[in-house]
Amino acid sequence: MDIQDIKNRFGIIGGSPLLNRAIDIARQVAPTDMSVLITGESGSGKEVFSHIIHQLSTRKHGAFIAVNCGAIPEGTIDSELFGHEKGSFTGAHEARKGYFEVANGGTIFLDEVAELPLGTQARLLRILESGEYLRVGSSKVQKTDVRIIAATNVDVYNRVKSGKFREDLYYRLNTVPLRIPALHERKEDIYLLFRKFSADFSDKYRSPGIQLEPDAIQMLSNYSWPGNVRQLKNIAEQICVLEKDRNVTASALLNYIPNESGSNLPMAINNGNGKEDFSERDILYKVLFDMKKDMMDLKKLVAEIIQSGGNTSHVIADNPHYINQLYQDVDQTLNHDATLTIKNPSQNSQTEYNYTQDVEEVEESLSLIDKESDLIKKALKKHKGKRKFAAQELGISERTLYRKIKELNLN
Repeated sequence: MDIQDIKNRFGIIGGSPLLNRAIDIARQVAPTDMSVLITGESGSGKEVFSHIIHQLSTRKHGAFIAVNCGAIPEGTIDSELFGHEKGSFTGAHEARKGYFEVANGGTIFLDEVAELPLGTQARLLRILESGEYLRVGSSKVQKTDVRIIAATNVDVYNRVKSGKFREDLYYRLNTVPLRIPALHERKEDIYLLFRKFSADFSDKYRSPGIQLEPDAIQMLSNYSWPGNVRQLKNIAEQICVLEKDRNVTASALLNYIPNESGSNLPMAINNGNGKEDFSERDILYKVLFDMKKDMMDLKKLVAEIIQSGGNTSHVIADNPHYINQLYQDVDQTLNHDATLTIKNPSQNSQTEYNYTQDVEEVEESLSLIDKESDLIKKALKKHKGKRKFAAQELGISERTLYRKIKELNLN
């Protein structure tokens, strides 16, 4: 079965190379029993890919159970996954089979796997290693033959480093990594998806079809879509139900998607756990600190000129780096055949350094986004594309650098 056949069978719309690559990986890994870790933003379609892997595998006639690990309370998740014996805890009035017992011979999809408690992670690791587990309240070892497909929308390796996720379990689950591209990474597919969703909802609600004006199509493509395909589908449904004019313009579309225009100044962002992300501010501070260092270098240079009694040749010879930097900086403001003159305050003589160059005056950008982009490009170039060392150079985390690269389209 080729990629287009898989798209037709599972209702996948789009021709993005990133999407095709993800489908191809799922197709190749499906016949094996290898564990797969699917990563991607919320709403990008991770569960669809778990169905692709299951349906193209030899286990397709077995059970498929999808479990949202983040929606089950910590106190009951072991019972849900592994089952329990009668009387093992308050309310356990009878024995109960867990998902791993029910899905024997099939596939279990563990969505939001990074939310599993550490104790449950240890039980899961044992299943991956030996296929054995214990029901809650039992000492009898149970066996199961289940393929595990896990998914998450967070950086699991960062959780490993913070001690919230077992490293051995991470490598067991991540036997085959499968990344689902976010919607903003496949802009060419956005309009196709909207047309498909709007046509489906027009049939469902028996309403006239929706047509987007060119400015609305452009706005749809340029929007960042933080909710990915799920958000696009919801907006298509709203427009089909609520919009009276079936030819939708950009101004009408603004009633359904948030306006992203606004200040580009760095700001503290609440990450949902009460702490703030100061990554943008850190980069701005680095710019200011670099400017302060340049000022200190210039002050040192001037002080040496004064102390040498105006002997600029000696100062120039001893400080070639500062002099070169000085002329590079004034290069944009000097005219043709310009002369930079350093005067001796204690004598009536003066020393001239003639600096002649054809100069094109360029207005410097004051955009903080441009500054961030330039700094990140320089750091990546300095470290030959190695993001770990570039992040250390910038004074930010590798995860923040990865996010900034995506936001600024520096790939």
